[in-house]
Amino acid sequence: MSGKGGPMATAAAYDEIADWYEREFLGVTDTGHEDPLGLGDLIGELLGEGTGMCLEIGCGTGIHAARVRALGRTPVGVDFSAGMLRHASGRLPVARADAERLPFRDGSVPAVIAVMVHTDMPGYPAVLREVARVLRPGGVFVHIGVHPCFCGGFADRSDPDVVVVRPGYLDGHWTTDSWTDRGVRDKVGATHRPLPELLHAFLDAGLTPERFAESGGPTPVVLAAKTRSAGRKPE
Repeated sequence: MSGKGGPMATAAAYDEIADWYEREFLGVTDTGHEDPLGLGDLIGELLGEGTGMCLEIGCGTGIHAARVRALGRTPVGVDFSAGMLRHASGRLPVARADAERLPFRDGSVPAVIAVMVHTDMPGYPAVLREVARVLRPGGVFVHIGVHPCFCGGFADRSDPDVVVVRPGYLDGHWTTDSWTDRGVRDKVGATHRPLPELLHAFLDAGLTPERFAESGGPTPVVLAAKTRSAGRKPE
């Protein structure tokens, strides 16, 4: 994960909250964790079944590894926070790495996912270029992130039935503003990109969108996209 001032800054912030994130924010128990946003369903729908490595960038504590395995794939994670990786290491093979400098050869990875991390990465366009570099021709990349239209420092979600969108959506910026003090963003901050800027980042990286999905409600919390690298699709 990268943050204001670069990956070191956000890594330090996540190191400080890693235990809270695992135990209280995610609610991880011996039987698993709750998934109110349906992230596992999105991974299944957009990533789909397959074989070989699936690289998760910004893997955090590795809670999505089991869902990736259930699809027949082999999860591998990278993150820049040693504290988060301490929890992840029991769930999947991990490496501490900057997502803008992935430790993989060109065209060597069949699938990549990024789940709820793009706001931690002010250099997300560079991350997407790295994803395109390491993907095999026709390889799949699945982006699952907070919905840029309805989540951010400009959005008040304190009433679950009515989201109030205040001025600020069009201003790409980093902020710790949040409607709640029980979440992550007031602790580590977030980088906001309006929807067109986010979608253009896929195209500029050479990733071709195939499908989109939303989840959470009644106003969507999550926007997801399935994209492919240039080249022939796998058989």
